[in-house]
Amino acid sequence: MLRKLLAELLGTFWLVFGGCGSAVLAAGYPDLGIGFAGVSLAFGLTVMTMAYAVGHISGGHFNPAVSLGLAVARRFVWRDLLLYWFAQVLGATLAAAALYAVASGKVGWIASNFASNGYGVLSPGGYSLTAALVVEVILTAGFILVILGSTAARAPQGFAPLAIGLTLTLIHLVSIPVTNTSVNPARSTGVALFAETNALGQLWLFWIAPLLGATIGALVWRVIGSDDEVG
Repeated sequence: MLRKLLAELLGTFWLVFGGCGSAVLAAGYPDLGIGFAGVSLAFGLTVMTMAYAVGHISGGHFNPAVSLGLAVARRFVWRDLLLYWFAQVLGATLAAAALYAVASGKVGWIASNFASNGYGVLSPGGYSLTAALVVEVILTAGFILVILGSTAARAPQGFAPLAIGLTLTLIHLVSIPVTNTSVNPARSTGVALFAETNALGQLWLFWIAPLLGATIGALVWRVIGSDDEVG
């Protein structure tokens, strides 16, 4: 179990440091940075690379919503859920702290939103709480469906990390303007601790919506998946 938890911590650290790091350090640098598309790709690459690196150790969740979805789908044991959540949130927090240490080394830098998630005034595009809730639920549900489908016994072997990484890229392309894209409560928590906004006050949504979406996605899979995948 210790090896599994360390793998989850490391994978979540990589996701937050690489994904949020691309947003904080490179998205607009100096004036022709990588932009939304680059940040979206960075998040997809972090998940894909760590899924290949340590997925065989822990399952490669790196996300409390993914762990919950897998448990609902009967692919993960419930008794390990809180331990995985702890490792994921700790990894995200350590990554956010490391990213803050790097970013603050630039003269005149301010944390501002620090790649945190939000709605209303904290939404990049000014989207409402309702819009944020809907998009996070739908996209997390879709993410869980892809994860469950691509890792099913009868799916083509060896391609799951690629499919999952590309799906996370697509998710970010859709929802960065709405919420700055969460679909991952650990990712949202880590950076919210360092943001100079009310990100912590809105963090509740970025736990509830992804967890709800993950549950919906897993229940849908239990209906459409084959018996040997859900039993």
